[in-house]
Amino acid sequence: MPTKKKIEFFNLYNHGFIRTAVCIPELKVADTVFNTRRTIELAKEASSQKAILTIFPELGLSAYSNEDLFHQDALLRGVLEAIAEIKKASEKINTIIVAGAPLQIDCRLFNCAVVFYRGQILGVAVKTYLPNYREFYEARQFTPASNAFSSQIELAGQENIPFGADIIFKVSNINNFSFFLEICEDLWVPIPPSSFAAMAGATVIGNLSASNITIGKSEYRRQLASNQSARCVAAYLYAAAGPGESTTDLAWDGHAMIYENGNVLAESARFSQQAQIIYSDIDLDRLTQDRMRLTTFSQNAASLKEKILSFRKTEFNVNVPSGKILLNREYPRFPYIPADPSRRDQHCYEAYNIQVQGLSKRLKSSGISNIVIGVSGGLDSTHALIVAAKTMDSLNLPRSNVKAYTMPGFATSAKTYNNALKLMKALGVETNEIDIKPACLQMLEDIKHPYARGKKTFDITFENVQAGQRTAHLFRLANMRHALVAGTGDLSELALGWNTYGIGDHMSHYNVNASVPKTLIQHLIRWVVNTNQFSKEVSKILIDVLETEISPELIPGKAGNQPGQKSENTVGPYELQDFNNFYITRFGYLPSKVAFLAYHAWKDKTEGLWPNIPENKRNSYSLKEIKKWLYVYLYRFFKTSQYKRSCVPNSPKVGSGGSLSPRGDYRAPSDSEAEIWLKNWETIPEDGKKR
Repeated sequence: MPTKKKIEFFNLYNHGFIRTAVCIPELKVADTVFNTRRTIELAKEASSQKAILTIFPELGLSAYSNEDLFHQDALLRGVLEAIAEIKKASEKINTIIVAGAPLQIDCRLFNCAVVFYRGQILGVAVKTYLPNYREFYEARQFTPASNAFSSQIELAGQENIPFGADIIFKVSNINNFSFFLEICEDLWVPIPPSSFAAMAGATVIGNLSASNITIGKSEYRRQLASNQSARCVAAYLYAAAGPGESTTDLAWDGHAMIYENGNVLAESARFSQQAQIIYSDIDLDRLTQDRMRLTTFSQNAASLKEKILSFRKTEFNVNVPSGKILLNREYPRFPYIPADPSRRDQHCYEAYNIQVQGLSKRLKSSGISNIVIGVSGGLDSTHALIVAAKTMDSLNLPRSNVKAYTMPGFATSAKTYNNALKLMKALGVETNEIDIKPACLQMLEDIKHPYARGKKTFDITFENVQAGQRTAHLFRLANMRHALVAGTGDLSELALGWNTYGIGDHMSHYNVNASVPKTLIQHLIRWVVNTNQFSKEVSKILIDVLETEISPELIPGKAGNQPGQKSENTVGPYELQDFNNFYITRFGYLPSKVAFLAYHAWKDKTEGLWPNIPENKRNSYSLKEIKKWLYVYLYRFFKTSQYKRSCVPNSPKVGSGGSLSPRGDYRAPSDSEAEIWLKNWETIPEDGKKR
């Protein structure tokens, strides 16, 4: 039997990506020989960088600014010779080349995009909308696509080439890779042709543009490309004419852009006097996953079924680049938190106020004005407490309506205990303390646990007796004090099942943290400090909480003030598990792809980190570590913990990364298996060697 080909883990093409290039060549007006030479040179360069799709500006083989020279046979013949030369050169260039050219078909002149691959012309896309206003006079020279008679043409010795504005190019041997081409003004109209093409299956849109530059126009281009890529849930590649176009009446800035679902991935320098190529790796999996989830996307297509079904598809295979090809786009280590400081501040502002607004509404609707909350001195309860305090401020109620309780147990450290007391007092909430050890000892005695008989047995029963006592106290206190119990457990713990069913951080009357991951809580607390939401004394305590080891504090430490448990020793680093959770739950990626992304994000110690993260908190992970903790995530998330998520308290959805509430954002069976995820996990290598 033939041996099964091993998948190249370190090749982006094996993880749902394609590399694309947008080229802005230097050109000369009406010099087709020069322009052809420059086009071939840049296509070769793009191919050497493993780009599989390369687009050029509008009418780039002739130049855009020829005006009435377009009606000269010498120019049109030169374009035909250029197309023949590129067709021949493409035999040895492994990238799809999309070049702009004027073509005379059926005694009409059309503004076209010619698609070449490995010695073949795959099709010719035609411009739909011709501007004829202000500085544009295209209708003087060209004919719109709707006036074409032929749907197939002969070009450069090749017959039956698809011709028109209704062609989708489908790469059969790369999953989800179909592209459509529109030309300049096509993007400026109310309903661009690419809107229909996207609904017909195109995941990548190329725009061959000339687009002269005027003051402020570049920002409008960005908005158009960004919005169209978002509306179409597609990648959008835009190439505007650059150096060499005629400046008789206009100027040109050579603006190249690549967007993916509204986000800019790459952009050229503008007004460069040299040729440029920009590259980006398009995540086709993300686009198809989002389209699948967005049910209104397919509903919109169904309502335009006749138009959608009118598209023709040209299918072909490509030679998929092999070898080690790593990503050249950045994946942030903290996907729940924007890397840009201004966006991060806005993100934190919104998250914090969503939590406050959610709790405020619940109090008003219930007619209850008091909150009972357990405060451990750890990260989650600290954040829930400051949300509760701010909620009272927003409702014009005294902070003393927050009935805060710290409940030290067998493993409570001096640091967390003192921080809990100091924070409650500094915030001006009602400060209370209940020692749960006597109640725990009574229960351990009642159930005849070995610990009650003098044996140091720190098992799960010992832990949960403490968690249960805290929860029981809080609920009964809420009954007695006409209050709601505010929950503190976070999204990271829910994803990993790192909470005790029915008690502890799992249960409350209303949970403000349930869709906030651990990494975001850390940044929210920093934001609270940096924006002076509370007094300097509170901020000082919050900083100390941030520097505290994350621990459930249910097993006594062996010596000193060190916790007997460190959560991350069991469930893995939260910063890495939050990364895994985002891409598994938000996009449904394969574990192998998540590991590939994590490898890029975490392989270097300093890449992608922000100044407000202390140096000693900056980590990096080897692929072996990434694989190890990804297994923990997969097993716990898919195999052992869904039943906990199936019955969680109400909590507001905070971020686009999602919530795991069965009512809000995630529904799954509690008794599913993890085998198919773990089987894919096995394909991940443990080092940087080729597999």
